[in-house]
Amino acid sequence: MRERLEPIKLLLLDVDGVMTDGRIIYDANGVETKAFDVKDGHGLKLIQRVGIRVGIITGRESTVVNRRAEELGIEILYQGAKDKLVPYREILETLGIGDREVAYVGDDVVDLPILRRVGFAATVADAVEEVKSCVHYVTSRPGGRGAVRELCDLILKQTGRWEELTARYFA
Repeated sequence: MRERLEPIKLLLLDVDGVMTDGRIIYDANGVETKAFDVKDGHGLKLIQRVGIRVGIITGRESTVVNRRAEELGIEILYQGAKDKLVPYREILETLGIGDREVAYVGDDVVDLPILRRVGFAATVADAVEEVKSCVHYVTSRPGGRGAVRELCDLILKQTGRWEELTARYFA
C-alpha cells in the first residue's frame, strides 16, 4: 500500500456517489442541491496542506460543484466530461506528472478507464461491483458519508505525512 501511495502528487475525484451520496435533489424551482460531508472536505484540505493537489472530474455539470470546489480551493475542475480520459490526460500533461503519481476515486463504470491507469485506484463502499473488483482500495464508508476523508487519512498515514501534519497542529 505504501509503495503505491508514496508517489501520489494528485488526488482526483468523481462527484456523484463519491463526494456525495449520489442523490440529486431538485427544489420546486428546479434548483439542484447536493449534500457534501464536512469531514470529507476537511480531509481534502489536510491533503492539500502536505502538497498533494486535488482535482475533480465529473460527468455532470452543476453550479453546486463549482461552489464546493471553490470553497475547498480545488482549481482542477472538469464538469460535463462524457469521456473522463480526455480531461485526465490534459491534467497530467499540464501538471507534467504520470499515471503512477495519481490517485483516483470513482464509483461507477464510467470511471473504469481512469481507475485502470492510475497509481492508486480507490472506490467507495457502495460502488458498483465492476469497480470494486478492479481497485486497490475500497473504503468502509459509502460515498458522501466520510469515504473521501477515510481515503485522505489513509494516504496521510501510509506515507508518514500524518505525523508531519499533526505536528503543525500540536506544536
